[in-house]
Amino acid sequence: MDLHAFKQRILPVQNRLFRLATLFLRNHEDAEDALQDVMMRLWDNRQQLDTYQSVEALAVQMTKNLCLDRLKAHDRRKPVDNAELGNVPADQLSPYRQTELTDSAGQMRRLIDELPETQKLVLHLRDVEEYSFEEIEQVTGLSLNTIRVTLSRARQRLRDGYVKLNDYESNY
Repeated sequence: MDLHAFKQRILPVQNRLFRLATLFLRNHEDAEDALQDVMMRLWDNRQQLDTYQSVEALAVQMTKNLCLDRLKAHDRRKPVDNAELGNVPADQLSPYRQTELTDSAGQMRRLIDELPETQKLVLHLRDVEEYSFEEIEQVTGLSLNTIRVTLSRARQRLRDGYVKLNDYESNY
């Protein structure tokens, strides 16, 4: 694979890889470092990339594995800045609504962190990156039925956890 082919096939997935790294590492700088390492590894192995059916799937798998290795090696998690969580400009919301959204986002982050790694990965690929089930199958090596069940269980677990945290009526 030459430089031109590398730019056409690898660079377009760079943002997806960064978001995936951020999901696992919970820190912007660590995610950038992981992405740079993955890009360097892909570049170093560019001659073998043509043998893979999906280079994007390989890149996602490499990113996931590298992030998990770093988490195990360093056993550290830094929270993502809450400013990155919302898409609505803060000046358009009341302070009460800003606080509510920040709290909800923090609750969801904690619930997502508690998911098993497979559920977390499938949920991220499907709901954040908007991968098709076939693409997720390529990336993870899981069957379509397993992906659907894993995604359903992850969503149900998040839903149940969020409702439980915010069920004010049963708390009184």
